[in-house]
Amino acid sequence: MSAKSTAPSITTAQLRKLTEEGRAPRLLDVRTPAEFRTSHIPGAYNVPLHTLREHRAELRSHLDEEIVLVCRSGARASQAEQALAEVGLPNLRVLDGGMNAWEAADAPVKRGPERWDMERQVRLVAGSIVLTTGLVGVLVPGAHLIGTAVGAGLTYAALSNSCMMGVLLAKLPYNRGPRTDISAVIAELRSAA
Repeated sequence: MSAKSTAPSITTAQLRKLTEEGRAPRLLDVRTPAEFRTSHIPGAYNVPLHTLREHRAELRSHLDEEIVLVCRSGARASQAEQALAEVGLPNLRVLDGGMNAWEAADAPVKRGPERWDMERQVRLVAGSIVLTTGLVGVLVPGAHLIGTAVGAGLTYAALSNSCMMGVLLAKLPYNRGPRTDISAVIAELRSAA
């Protein structure tokens, strides 16, 4: 399933201006808890994409004002926009360029312990597999085909805007962090209303 967003995007400059004027929309950060703890926009709520998809109907009744969806670069936020639009949630926008653009603009960020982002982890694992199977392929005929399969998987990931390796890596304890408690998120959304 492609994650082509139908929601209008919002630029870092526009969001920053709204925030500075005290008119900040609700910010839902759909990255993993570990990514969120590393850095996030102050005031953002962490609702990882898989949790958002699972509880989108429940979230729908607590999100009636303007919502800006945030991830690292915009891809997961676009997928979240699709999921929320499917349950009829209006006023959705995606932060253009995600946290990459927000941080590049020196916009305010709340920081925690530094961690590798998912894209960097995927590059490390994929590159290591290709390198290892290429070297082993010198001694073991056919081993290089594993690297070829990884390359095919990365090509599919780019074309479909999804990444199975990223999904698998997100399940590692390093990336999981504490599980998002949807009840706590909804309680926070209610109290902030």
